Amino acid sequence: MLNRRCLLLALVAPVLLALPAGQGSAAAAQAAPQQSPAQLARADELPLWQQIGVPAAWRISRGKHVLVGVLDTGVNPDAPDLTGQVIVGPDFTRGADPPGYHPPHLHGTYIASIIAGHGSGAGRRQGIVGVAPEARVLSVRVILDDNEPGFAVYQDHSNFYDAVGDGIRYAVSRGVQVINMSLGTQVDSSNMRSAIAYAVSHGVVVVSSAGNSGHAGSALTPYSYPASTPGVISVAALGPDVTRAYFSNQNSAVVLAAPGVRVPGDGPHGSYILGSGTSPASALVAGVAALIRSRYPKLPPALVVQALVSSTSHRPAGGYSPAIGFGEVNAAAALAAAARLAGQRASPVKPPGSHFGASTGAIVVVQHDYHVIAMLLGLAVVLLAGCIILVAITIRRATRRPATHAGRAGMPGAWY
Repeated sequence: MLNRRCLLLALVAPVLLALPAGQGSAAAAQAAPQQSPAQLARADELPLWQQIGVPAAWRISRGKHVLVGVLDTGVNPDAPDLTGQVIVGPDFTRGADPPGYHPPHLHGTYIASIIAGHGSGAGRRQGIVGVAPEARVLSVRVILDDNEPGFAVYQDHSNFYDAVGDGIRYAVSRGVQVINMSLGTQVDSSNMRSAIAYAVSHGVVVVSSAGNSGHAGSALTPYSYPASTPGVISVAALGPDVTRAYFSNQNSAVVLAAPGVRVPGDGPHGSYILGSGTSPASALVAGVAALIRSRYPKLPPALVVQALVSSTSHRPAGGYSPAIGFGEVNAAAALAAAARLAGQRASPVKPPGSHFGASTGAIVVVQHDYHVIAMLLGLAVVLLAGCIILVAITIRRATRRPATHAGRAGMPGAWY
């Protein structure tokens, strides 16, 4: 029997970023003899941040006054690059791990640092500076790191089936403007769908990782949820050559792409890791969304998405592909696009007495044939009824198909 709750995180084989004394080549030691892991992390992040226009975007917005919901394995509020940034919310996985166990919050801390890290050390010149370093993080634990003892219990027990949906609703109730979910499952959930609709209806931008079930070649991969749920920005991962990373899902749900190979972030116990997957790619896009919401807080989610997709770099031929969506996110260009959209929404209503159009000549009276109008309206009603019937038949057939579940073993979702 297939496990309908295989929820997985979207991270592939993270690598500890450190240079222990006495290890490494002599050339490497000579090149950077005094570099700490925090210094290495800062050096590694800069090219990636420049690639997606983050430093230029910081001249306009740094995420101030934005609360980002990180629905993940939990965030360590004492991580060096996150001190003072994290609000710890409830644990919707409580009871999965044995009593007395203290979860490591590995994946969630890594993701939160990419979104809203503020750096560390003297003058905060070391460590991870996230895409939106002045944003705050609301940590909501909805999934387990895959090395936790309660992993199997969480995946199999019905008590945790609604953890993600319940976490979304809680985050909305706390006033988040952006939600990031670097996790996924191939089984959709009505609870999760309705929670996402609830979030979007309350003005929340929802971002999720596309999934790590991809492979080399052009074959499409199964949909992953919540990334493939309507209203969610599904993010694919790019490799160093700015093409789809081989592991990244490709399907018609993908909206955007971002770097997803060897992305630095906070690790356990003050360490740093280089992570690959659609998990960090999603976090990067969530950070850019936070920059937009900070600068233009009244811009609705649909226009935030429009700003993101209309301003991409490395746009594929034809404008869209299932591999990387509309292209690679660009923070500076997205803020510029958001400015134009915000300006259009704020255009003043013309004052009384002004005219729409260049001419104020005589008004032309148009004669309408109401018999023709009635006939056309009737035809429209018939066509609409036919469409409704066709959709109903399609839904009925779709619901008869057995749920399938492929991909990696993992939580009622998985790290991507």
